[in-house]
Amino acid sequence: MRVLVNIDVDDLAAAERFYTTAFGLTVGRRFGDGGVVELLGAGAAIYLLHKPAGSAPVPGSASPRDYARHWTPVHLDFAVDDVDATVARAVAAGAVLEHPPASHDWGRTAQLADPWGHGLCVITFSEQGYDALLD
Repeated sequence: MRVLVNIDVDDLAAAERFYTTAFGLTVGRRFGDGGVVELLGAGAAIYLLHKPAGSAPVPGSASPRDYARHWTPVHLDFAVDDVDATVARAVAAGAVLEHPPASHDWGRTAQLADPWGHGLCVITFSEQGYDALLD
């Protein structure tokens, strides 16, 4: 089994610039007539999907797509070597820093939102990582 990550955006070119600049991802393939861009360089391929604001996420949905800041229980975590450097690149590329880098027993993390309102975290794990939370 593989996990594919899909990110809906209303400006595909801007999303490509953001994710390649902020996280060093590279473009793999382009699908269709400019509607999907595959990004590589993470543990799973990330697909940017062009979906206009106001369009229905699923047929018959009462909630149209809205790219204002929103919350979802599923979000992206980017495990990186240097949280501070990655946060600086992401903010320069257009991310909004919501919670600055902070240290924990399991590592260092910061919370951001991409320009389309999707929440994401950047994490550098300590040597123990999440095992530091075990009793």
